[in-house]
Amino acid sequence: MKSKLHQRVAEFTDAKIAREQGIYPYFRPISSGQDTEVIINGKRVLMFGSNSYLGLTNHPKVKEAAIDAVNKYGTGCAGSRFLNGTLDIHIELEQKLAAYTNQEDAIIFSTGFQSNLGGLSCLTGRHDYIILDEYSHASIIDGSRLSFSKVIKYSHNDMEDLERKLQKLPEDAIKFIAFDGIFSMEGDIAKLPRIVELAKQYGASIMVDDAHSLGVIGEKGAGTANHFGLDSDVDLIMGTFSKSFASLGGFLSGDAEIIDYLRHRARSLIFSASMTPAAVASVIAALELIQTEPEHIDRLWQNTRYATQLLLNEGFDLGPTESPILPVYIRDNVKTFKITKELMEQGVFVNPVVSPAVPPEDTLIRFSLMATHTFDQIDEAIDKLSKACKKLDIVHVKEKV
Repeated sequence: MKSKLHQRVAEFTDAKIAREQGIYPYFRPISSGQDTEVIINGKRVLMFGSNSYLGLTNHPKVKEAAIDAVNKYGTGCAGSRFLNGTLDIHIELEQKLAAYTNQEDAIIFSTGFQSNLGGLSCLTGRHDYIILDEYSHASIIDGSRLSFSKVIKYSHNDMEDLERKLQKLPEDAIKFIAFDGIFSMEGDIAKLPRIVELAKQYGASIMVDDAHSLGVIGEKGAGTANHFGLDSDVDLIMGTFSKSFASLGGFLSGDAEIIDYLRHRARSLIFSASMTPAAVASVIAALELIQTEPEHIDRLWQNTRYATQLLLNEGFDLGPTESPILPVYIRDNVKTFKITKELMEQGVFVNPVVSPAVPPEDTLIRFSLMATHTFDQIDEAIDKLSKACKKLDIVHVKEKV
């Protein structure tokens, strides 16, 4: 007889059903570098599902930096930052990140998820409040749960709803507003100027998750606060290295007192092995490229504008996106899987986003741009997307422009 645990696990049938229908779209093994073209099952596939916005994962300087770091420091640190796992390059990267985001100090974590988990779980407690945009990343939600604080969600980018929620909270309580700078599925930008106004009015603190903003918006890609000229009006900036910075890890930056508190209280820092030497060195190299070669960001936005107009011309609904994340709304779970499969067969890799990640009526294809895409590649991918939708009788939501 199966245990209660096995019985519960057996109740999860979504993946099994998708596999049986031949539309399972996850864990597709890539046998090449993360670039504008990848190899899957020996076949050339255009990559429009990557978070490598600036296309630096294969940049010679980034790869060389990682190799040099392995030669000097080895492959790992064999411990946490708190004890034996701090290298001089960890400190160097933290100083560079603090300067880049115009903050006093920074602390790096082994992943972006751990950055949100560590920061949010220890800065507030049972009698405090964390206020989240309803579309905040899973790591923000999980970090909030671990804090044992009272968690309140406001409607996505709805500043009137945010104010209504703040009005109801005790004046003397700690109130912490956390949200994505660029939302990872919808591609729109948080209304930071109004959030700052409300935070000042109601005595709240602010953390911006810039996972998808760094290297994309702001001067030299310095993120959401910089984009709006509000660097000094946020308490914490979070960022990841797995996207524009072509590596793995994450960080929090802010004033020196908060960062020092996190060094001694963030459990995901204290009880996790530190970033590997290769990962740290590759981030340092990527950050230097971003700051000294603006053409990478310029090219990303050229591609974004070009692809956005093509998709709109084809009649696709892209929602409120303002970024290189282009959500092509399909608004049906099964159809979203089918179009993903059809595109893969046609040599185009995209990511399906279905419920429960989004409401069933908001399912979408996440079409992501990189600076290194060519216009020809964008043309080919969008042409195949449009033909696949017609083949599967997926009606474009909007009339063609």
